[in-house]
Amino acid sequence: MTGLAPYLKLLRPYQWVKSGFVFVGLLFGHAWGDLALVRDVVLVAAAFSLAASAVYVINDFADRERDREHPDKRHRPLASGTISATQALLLAAVCIGGALALAASVSLTAAGIIVGYAVLNVGYSMGLKHVVVLDVFIISAGFMLRILAGTLGVGIAPSHWLFLCGMMLTLFLGFAKRRAEIDAMDGRGGSHRKVLDDYDPALLDQMIGICAAGAIVSYSLYTVSAETVALHGTTQLIYTVPFVVYGVFRYLFLLHRRGGGGDPSAALLRDRHLAGAFVSWLVAVLLLLA
Repeated sequence: MTGLAPYLKLLRPYQWVKSGFVFVGLLFGHAWGDLALVRDVVLVAAAFSLAASAVYVINDFADRERDREHPDKRHRPLASGTISATQALLLAAVCIGGALALAASVSLTAAGIIVGYAVLNVGYSMGLKHVVVLDVFIISAGFMLRILAGTLGVGIAPSHWLFLCGMMLTLFLGFAKRRAEIDAMDGRGGSHRKVLDDYDPALLDQMIGICAAGAIVSYSLYTVSAETVALHGTTQLIYTVPFVVYGVFRYLFLLHRRGGGGDPSAALLRDRHLAGAFVSWLVAVLLLLA
């Protein structure tokens, strides 16, 4: 690879789809009519995208030796030697600087959340990723901070329902990621990621099942709660539940029958059934809330 290609691969811009969590508060808070607020949320989403790219660079830097043992990750720019360690760290510094500048232009709270996200992920890279179960909770916490940045960071009151649904969904995705990694390494998981020695497929399947059920039930309860009906003025959100159930079941199918589940962003962009379920859910929600 030459030119910008290896740097883009290192930054993983397709993962910026995860910044969609920043917009959840704007959507369910009926705030999309406030253009200034929309602008602030877009800036915060951009800040989180840059911060996430910086985190990916740091993680790849820390894992470059282990990644050489993985059948797919050995092709990453740092593991393959396409980009030097110095170049990678300079790129990470530029990204985190840009993220802080964008967030600070919105509010000090948003900038503080970005700092918290960065510190959390540095801790993850420095050793917390080796602590079984806690590693996935830290991944989930990164998504919760995105929701917090898109609510508290821009002046929208955060909803406990958003955090409950978001936590269960992201824990589901995190444990599914660990399950996919075990399958990909074919019994050699510990050579790539030490914590995989503390997981096994049966344990992960139980955790995945619990989190999947929790995500579906919590979202279903949200759609019919008196608080939700009063806020949105509709009892029809329950009809968006089938899209959520289908999306979760499709993801489980990809995990167990198609060798997927290791990268939620890639699955969403590549699998037309999963993408269709998400787009259908989003359109239905927009129509009902509008």
